[in-house]
Amino acid sequence: MLLVFVAVVVHRGVDARLRLDDAAHQAARAASFQRTPAAAVAAAQATATAALTHAGLVCRDAATSATTSANPGSTVVVTVRCTVDFGQALILGVPGNRTLSAQASEVVDTYRSQPTAGGA
Repeated sequence: MLLVFVAVVVHRGVDARLRLDDAAHQAARAASFQRTPAAAVAAAQATATAALTHAGLVCRDAATSATTSANPGSTVVVTVRCTVDFGQALILGVPGNRTLSAQASEVVDTYRSQPTAGGA
């Protein structure tokens, strides 16, 4: 029985990490389509939140950060952090929760249009 319990806890950790990696990749891709750094950060945050919700990963203190200049050829780097609850694992001495993070990067398309001085 203890072995089954350990397997379930390990699976939860691996599953959470995979879902977090996927959310970071989706967020970086969404941010790479934006034309301004502010829009890239907003897109990364919205996409990561939606991806985690859709994946069914319940996070405490989820946070998403994105850095980019949004210039064609530059890189967007997104980091997603999530505190996952392992409450049932206290019997094994595993902490009740654990903060996991994932990072992904995407290149901003070199041939895309630039924002104009008027902001359009």
